[in-house]
Amino acid sequence: MGDKESVKPVKRHFQYHNHLLDDATKEMNEWTGENKVVEIHLFSMFSAVFKHHDLDDAESLFIVGTKETTPSLEAVSTAPVKPWLFSRVFAMLGASFVLLALLFLGFRSNNAVPGMIFIGSLAVPFSLMIMFFEINVFRNISVYQLMAVFLVGGILSLVATMILYSLIPSGNGVSWESALIVGFIEETAKMLVIAFFVNRFRLNYIFNGLLIGAAIGAGFAVFETAGYTGQYGLVTLLMRSWQAIGTHTIWSAVMGAAIILAKESHQPVTGGNMVTPKFLRFYLLAILLHAGWDWNAPFAVLDILYLQQWTLIAIGWLAIFVLVNAGLREVRTLQGQRILKNSQLG
Repeated sequence: MGDKESVKPVKRHFQYHNHLLDDATKEMNEWTGENKVVEIHLFSMFSAVFKHHDLDDAESLFIVGTKETTPSLEAVSTAPVKPWLFSRVFAMLGASFVLLALLFLGFRSNNAVPGMIFIGSLAVPFSLMIMFFEINVFRNISVYQLMAVFLVGGILSLVATMILYSLIPSGNGVSWESALIVGFIEETAKMLVIAFFVNRFRLNYIFNGLLIGAAIGAGFAVFETAGYTGQYGLVTLLMRSWQAIGTHTIWSAVMGAAIILAKESHQPVTGGNMVTPKFLRFYLLAILLHAGWDWNAPFAVLDILYLQQWTLIAIGWLAIFVLVNAGLREVRTLQGQRILKNSQLG
């Protein structure tokens, strides 16, 4: 009896947290237009990472997005997404960083430092971008387009950020008020660039928005981390590298998907789209996540094992899972509409 009684509090604890998770996913899912709980199957989604894949598998992913390799709507998969190539890209970049670090430590070669900064800044954001490239089931954005958004879009978002900083006083960036202003400035700058590329490529699907947003956020993160590392040293690089799993790339992916949700299908993004609830809710979420990240919270418990950062990372990824679910739902809806239309014409 004693063992069973001791298990009950633990069981209630997990039930309570599962209830909170269900409530959170249901609330976010309502923002996308569906009043249902989203089940999170983390291990299932990333199960393909641990399976064998040969070179042909990787190359088939990289040749998508051309006129010849973009599938028709009927051929788009509605199966749960299972990205894996991003893990190989991360392993390659990680191995490159380790070799450069050995070169620096073993031979005291300062020539290795710029490479360490570049690869260290690139590894996590770029790998995440590849993950969103994989889960874009429409396969309608090519690697060439993606790299243009990553490089040009990342730099443009930094330029837009600097312009907004020159117009809006932001303070020290660590108080709550200042962190909120910084979050507003940087997320707004990235949002404007995301909207530009969504219009430029005439994109209409949630998965497209996730990818374009992730690419711009990744570019922003890489250049920002490289800049900070040049100022403050390699310790800053190591800290910002692991934290990149839940910062700019994720926040911008959320905003990219929200832009698609808010705009009319096959119509360009307009100012009117930016004031609709479908966009504003996710946009404000990105700002609050950014502000919470920068905020120097006066609670000692949040410093334990980076609890503040891990909490914000979890919330950001929760939004991503909800939007991936909305993206798959969108595919099924569009395919159903196409079938109905064809049957009526027939």
